[in-house]
Amino acid sequence: MEKHMEKVLCIGEALIDMICTDKGKALSEGENFLKKAGGAPTNVAAAVAALGGQVDLVAKVGADPFGTHLVSVMQDFGVGIQFLVRDERHFTTLAFVSLMLNGERDFYFNRGADGYLSTDEVDILDLDGYGIVHFGSATAFLPGPLQQAYTHLLHKARTHNRFISFDPNYRELLFGHQQPDFIKRCWQFIPHCNFFKVSDDEAMLIAEKPTVQAAAEHFLKHSSASFAITMGAEGTLLGVHGNTHLVPSIKINPIDTTGAGDAFVGALLYQLSQLAPAQRATCSAVQWQAMVALANKAGARTCQHLGAMEAFKQLNHSIFDT
Repeated sequence: MEKHMEKVLCIGEALIDMICTDKGKALSEGENFLKKAGGAPTNVAAAVAALGGQVDLVAKVGADPFGTHLVSVMQDFGVGIQFLVRDERHFTTLAFVSLMLNGERDFYFNRGADGYLSTDEVDILDLDGYGIVHFGSATAFLPGPLQQAYTHLLHKARTHNRFISFDPNYRELLFGHQQPDFIKRCWQFIPHCNFFKVSDDEAMLIAEKPTVQAAAEHFLKHSSASFAITMGAEGTLLGVHGNTHLVPSIKINPIDTTGAGDAFVGALLYQLSQLAPAQRATCSAVQWQAMVALANKAGARTCQHLGAMEAFKQLNHSIFDT
């Protein structure tokens, strides 16, 4: 593929993950916590930048030490922060994370500034400088200003004919009692995407189907987007041009799965940003499979580090190695 470079714009939450370092203990039992920059779209932006891509982050953090830390981490990665808004009235969102022995995680959210990003603050964005807009927020479907800002930017990106990427990042803790609303809002995005990524559980939830394959068939029928259903050790089910293809995963012993899906998305968006719009529109199934294979590698490498940002620092050196 011919080399090209387009800028990526990520919107959603920037937050602090407070990771319990007493591994295998529930949050109620943990005593030691490590502060790490996080938030799904923030992770994606860092991954894109770590790989050498050009990316800006649209989010809101508090005018507090945690917000200052997030700004600093993004600057260190080379993520554009001109649209990373500081909020004088609300604290930076915190997510307490318990890491279990199998590498899975459990969340408790203490929501703050991220939910107050407003429509006015995204309306000033000039999309002429961006080829790809990524909607990857775990919190943007919750009620509040961010929900309206998120949808507003979707309409703006469609109007400007930008490549639209979507990752719903479902969290049971946030939406367990609002599943129907979450599913409805996903279907307000999926028909307008060029690409979306979901986990196997998310696929079955959003498609309301009992198996991943049935969910994939539903997506093929109701969306023209390319999509990836990540299935951990079983690989990634790629949907493109009316067919599905299983792309094998990378065998690892996971330390921490936090951010693996975001690394996958970041690596894929980085590769897509290297293509001109006409090239992206005409990618063959074989080209898509090659990109997903590298994205799988990024996700796997991320699982071998404690904390997503620590893992992303290694992506620049290893992701495209043989």
